[in-house]
Amino acid sequence: MIFEDEEDIFTGGSPKAKFFDIVYNANRNLVELELDKLVQRVCILEMMLEEKIGEEALEEEVRKRAYLPSEELENCIQSRYIELTANILTQNE
Repeated sequence: MIFEDEEDIFTGGSPKAKFFDIVYNANRNLVELELDKLVQRVCILEMMLEEKIGEEALEEEVRKRAYLPSEELENCIQSRYIELTANILTQNE
């Protein structure tokens, strides 16, 4: 797994824990901007998938995949937390 040593990535917790530490202490406007970008991206991806496979099929796929343990999904989630944290930190300086 790419994030085996989660405790060492930021020295002090997992990418998710560090993200929330940063969110609570960073400039609120920067955090809102990054979260808005993330939500916009999710909405665009959902709209694209709904056009391709339909709303019901999309919801079914999300339900199925959300409960299956997947190293690929976990890696993606950890990467997203790292990316968001980095985006906030670089703009917060």
